[in-house]
Amino acid sequence: MRLKGKVALITGGNSGIGLATAKLFIAEGASVAITGRNQKALDAAALELGAQALVMNVDAADLPAMEESIAKTVNRFGNLDIVFANAGIGDFTPLGKTSVETFEQILRVNVTSVFFLVQASLPYLSANASVIFNSSVQNINGRPGLSAYAASKASVRVMARVMASELSPRGIRVNVVSPGSVDTSIWDAVASTPEEKEALYKNVARGIPLGRMGESNEVANAVLFLASDESSFIQASEIVVDGGSSGAPLGAPIYSSSKLTEDSKGH
Repeated sequence: MRLKGKVALITGGNSGIGLATAKLFIAEGASVAITGRNQKALDAAALELGAQALVMNVDAADLPAMEESIAKTVNRFGNLDIVFANAGIGDFTPLGKTSVETFEQILRVNVTSVFFLVQASLPYLSANASVIFNSSVQNINGRPGLSAYAASKASVRVMARVMASELSPRGIRVNVVSPGSVDTSIWDAVASTPEEKEALYKNVARGIPLGRMGESNEVANAVLFLASDESSFIQASEIVVDGGSSGAPLGAPIYSSSKLTEDSKGH
C-alpha cells in the first residue's frame, strides 16, 4: 500500500475529485479526514468511505472552523502527513458585469483559505509531509469571463512555489495538480438535464486531443502520486491532467476535423 499509516486531510472531499481522492487514499492504506459544506453529500460520502474516514461539515473559507477541523483530524488519527487543498468555487466574472463581492469571494475561497489552511497545518505536519493544491488549466488558457477564477488558480500555482521554498528545510513538499475538463458536478450549473450534459460533453471533447472528458479518478491518481513517497524528489511542480488540451491544443479533434475538411476541398 502506497500510503500505509499516513493521515490525509482533503478539503471539498464530499464529491468529485475530492471524494475520488479520498476513496483512493483509503484503498492505499491512509486514514482520511474530509471537509465539505453539503451535509447530504457528506452523509453519502461517509457511507462510501467507512470507518477510516472523519467527515466534517466545514466551509473552507471559515478559517477558525478549518483550524478546528485540522485539530480534530490530528486528535482522531494522531498525525498529519498529507494536505490536499481541493475545495474551490467558480463563477463567471465578465468585465462590466461583476460585483466586488463575487470577485472577492472567489479569491477568498480559492486563495486566501488555501494559504491559511497550510499555515494552520504547519504545527502538525510530519517531516516529509506532502501538500497538494488543486489548480486548473484555466490558470493559463485565458477563457473569457473567468478572470477571478483564473486568477485564483494561477495564484495557488505560484503560491505553491513560494511555500515549497519555505518548507523544503523541513522536507515538506508542495506541488500542484491542474485538471482540465473533468466529469464532475461543476457542470450541473450549465447543463441541467442528462441530454444537455451529453451534448455539452461532446462539444467540450472536440477541444481535447484525447477526444473525451476526464474522470475524477484520473486526477485522483495524480494526487496519489504526489502524496506518496514515489514523488519524494518532486517539489514545486505542476502535473496537468487535461488530455493534452494545454500541451498540444492543435491535436484536438476540432482541428483535425477542420484539416480533413480543407483537405477534401483540395481534391
